[in-house]
Amino acid sequence: MIRAIVAGAAGKMGGRIIHTIETTEGISLAAAFERADHPSVGSDVGEVVGLGTKGLKIAPDLQKVLDAGDVVIDFTHHEASVAHLRQAASARKPVVIGTTGFTGDEIEIIGKLAKETPCVQAPNMSMGVNLMFKVVEDMARALGDGFDVEIIEAHHHHKKDAPSGTAVKLAQNLAAALGRNLEQVGVYERHGMIGARRPEEIGIQTIRGGDIVGEHTVLFAGVGERLELTHRAHSRDNFARGAVKAAMWIVSQPPGLYDMQNVLGLK
Repeated sequence: MIRAIVAGAAGKMGGRIIHTIETTEGISLAAAFERADHPSVGSDVGEVVGLGTKGLKIAPDLQKVLDAGDVVIDFTHHEASVAHLRQAASARKPVVIGTTGFTGDEIEIIGKLAKETPCVQAPNMSMGVNLMFKVVEDMARALGDGFDVEIIEAHHHHKKDAPSGTAVKLAQNLAAALGRNLEQVGVYERHGMIGARRPEEIGIQTIRGGDIVGEHTVLFAGVGERLELTHRAHSRDNFARGAVKAAMWIVSQPPGLYDMQNVLGLK
């Protein structure tokens, strides 16, 4: 039985991950924690997430529960996730990170720490999105430079980072397939008299509103026709299922940095 430690246990994703662990064979909840000033610290985790009394208190930090489990699942904040990975790496504990919004420096730190312990880090853990990552590359290579490429992403009004990590990953995959440098061709906002669209641009547009869980569309616009590939998440449970699947996979892997393509056998 794999024993999981869940970060951000009182958050929306933390709660869904705990519910998913509860209904998945081969894995159990060993510990849960929140930031030290969170009002749920010290409360029964089951009562906090709606599962009834579990007899497991929410701890104020990872260090206090690190010895209790085999793997850490983290969907928190980019700075916190790096700190948690650093603590887990010192104990050689595998980590699954679904947090987004990392800076370039933080991505570099994650890569270095992953040399010490196995780590799955992915901006989106749903099976559908990860298949989308793969398919858009094939579409881009087939269509080539004759089609303009745009990405539109929509999320709830509480999401703090923009564009989403998933949209950025889609843009990176498209740029690689088309032989372009995303830093040079990525366009994240259009306003005013901007002139004609450059053929090499990869547009990434952001929508925020209501309780949209997550929606991503890649649009290939040609002359006389266009193709659109869209993924819509109806609940956070598909992300939670992916995270739990990743946690069960990573515990048997050697140190290194992995993503959901590895977990799902897509590469």
